[in-house]
Amino acid sequence: MTTQAAIAGQVSTTAAEIYDEIFVPALFGAWAGPLCDRARVAPGQTVLDVACGTGATTREAVRRVSPGGGVTGLDRNEGMLAVAATHADEIEWVEGLAEALPFTDGEFDAVLCQFGVMFFDNRTQALNEMRRVVRPNGRIALSVWDRAENSPGYAEMIGLIESMFGAQAADALRAPFNLGDRHEFQNVLNAGGLDAAHITTEPGVARFASIREWVRMDVRGWTLSDFIDDDGFEALVAAAEETFGQFTNPEGAVEFPAPAHIAVWEYH
Repeated sequence: MTTQAAIAGQVSTTAAEIYDEIFVPALFGAWAGPLCDRARVAPGQTVLDVACGTGATTREAVRRVSPGGGVTGLDRNEGMLAVAATHADEIEWVEGLAEALPFTDGEFDAVLCQFGVMFFDNRTQALNEMRRVVRPNGRIALSVWDRAENSPGYAEMIGLIESMFGAQAADALRAPFNLGDRHEFQNVLNAGGLDAAHITTEPGVARFASIREWVRMDVRGWTLSDFIDDDGFEALVAAAEETFGQFTNPEGAVEFPAPAHIAVWEYH
């Protein structure tokens, strides 16, 4: 995986499996329901989940559109889709780019995108494409992480990684938080024609079975494989276990706040 691929969220199938095993229950799964709520996903609807990853939100959407509805999950990453397909065969999984959605105008009642906007090569084009494929009276619902400093575990982890592995590695972990500033997020929405979108900031919690599992997720399942080898991984686990006690309970499980912004746009 190249450095640019790491920052853009490109992962191997093995990394996608780790992502699905740890990241989804730790962070993403809890946001699937709220995003579908905001988009008012309901029985009989057609729904598109853009940058669907391994399908946490896609699977929640398909549960809600039954009976009579249909859900499509789109991702640029073949490894993510391979893992997603093992969970739900009633969903149509499509490999493609958010900037060039392979769908007709007005094809969907709702378009969802959970924590994907930060990684698009051309955010304006991607949002324009989402507007194109949603039908009148439909909704687009997007989520992005709040600022890293409002997610204290990640603020500390970024600092530790920078001290041990340098600024480039730390920047790879900062990337998911790059739209945490609500003003910047609104500017991105405006540029993509979603200037009437309503943004709310919602509380969330990150949970991991242990510090080792947390580090394993970020190093092996997401952005840091290019920067941290096996020896570095063990060194990072040891340093985190020594210094991050404030995020663990007596059994060693990790928990800390991880808020996010949700934007909803209605096609009138």
